[in-house]
Amino acid sequence: MACRITELVIDAADPERLAAFWSEVLGYVELERDDDTIEIGPPDAGFGGPQPTLVLSRTSDPRRGKLPLHIDVNATDRDQEAELERLLALGARHVDIGQTGEEGWHTLADPEGNEFCLLRSRVRSLSEGAGD
Repeated sequence: MACRITELVIDAADPERLAAFWSEVLGYVELERDDDTIEIGPPDAGFGGPQPTLVLSRTSDPRRGKLPLHIDVNATDRDQEAELERLLALGARHVDIGQTGEEGWHTLADPEGNEFCLLRSRVRSLSEGAGD
């Protein structure tokens, strides 16, 4: 028996804003909400599906230092440059962490400054069949 990741919890000053951003980035929908958290996930699977859900949890505690975990994303229906343009239009911004310019990825930050990377490879959408 093994475990798998079912949720990623992200502390947020503005869960509404981050939920909207990550829903657009990942094609997720709102699954559940209470006073201080919003859970988003795949529209056809929700919690427990093949992809983890994101739980945006309100906090007023400031983050101290670089997070030891970040999210990597890959485009499913366009090339990396077109996806980069889309992410920047949604509110992502470039982050300089000492890149050389030769990397195959772009380091970005979401609207609250959480770093994530857009990788070069295009991957199959989970809605595409294995034989496609």
